[in-house]
Amino acid sequence: MYDVVGIVLNNSDELNYYSPNSLPLKEKDVVIVNTENGLQIGVVKKGVYQESKDNLSSPIEKVVRVATKKDLIVNEKNEKEANKALKYAKKVAKDLGLDMNFVDAKYTFSCNQLYFYFVSSARVDFRELAKKLAQKYKTRIELRQIGVRDKAKRVGGLGPCGLFLCCNTFLTDFNSVSINMAKNQLLALNPTKINGVCGRLLCCLNYEDDVYTELKKDMPSLGTIVETKDGVGKIVSMDVFKKAVKVEYKNQGIIEYEINELFTKNN
Repeated sequence: MYDVVGIVLNNSDELNYYSPNSLPLKEKDVVIVNTENGLQIGVVKKGVYQESKDNLSSPIEKVVRVATKKDLIVNEKNEKEANKALKYAKKVAKDLGLDMNFVDAKYTFSCNQLYFYFVSSARVDFRELAKKLAQKYKTRIELRQIGVRDKAKRVGGLGPCGLFLCCNTFLTDFNSVSINMAKNQLLALNPTKINGVCGRLLCCLNYEDDVYTELKKDMPSLGTIVETKDGVGKIVSMDVFKKAVKVEYKNQGIIEYEINELFTKNN
């Protein structure tokens, strides 16, 4: 087992694993790490813990140091310069007639690489743009086309729950979300209710899916024909937390029952 720490780099949304190098690192610490592109600044998203060697790319790099006040000043300067570069890239792309919606720009800590992130509905030939950017900034340029979920993660915002977006605050990976999760949680399949600000299915549908699956194990399905003390009817709704269902009868309307007093019978 190895001591590792999970870090998100300034130019990426991915969680990268490093050796803490005997430093007492904790969540939200700002650190300097070594990468194939030189020194980069990052934020600890997962504090020191032990991980099996089989689950790690060997060897893993060490954290160089906790960011100093001088490092933070350098990073702030890099961010200001990256914002200027972003405005310039938007202007040049517009002049070249490119369909590119720029989202963000980031320098590596050592300024030997400049990343641009954009969204587009199609593939874009940005070779001329990259050439002009390299000529102006005299560094390696990388343009990355990202999806709408990645855009939401970088830009941020508020979800329908009123809280800041999960992807922008603590999620490090986008797990698969399916429409079956919404069905499993008995949600109305209304795009305005089950889609996030990115236009894709809400990431939080993942959170309670296993709970609903477990709670519904002993529950009859919607539409099941049941025979009760009041006659034969059809289950039209259920409350998995109350362990109750509503049964609709032809002449008696809708009556609610707890599961322990209901005897199901397939028609």
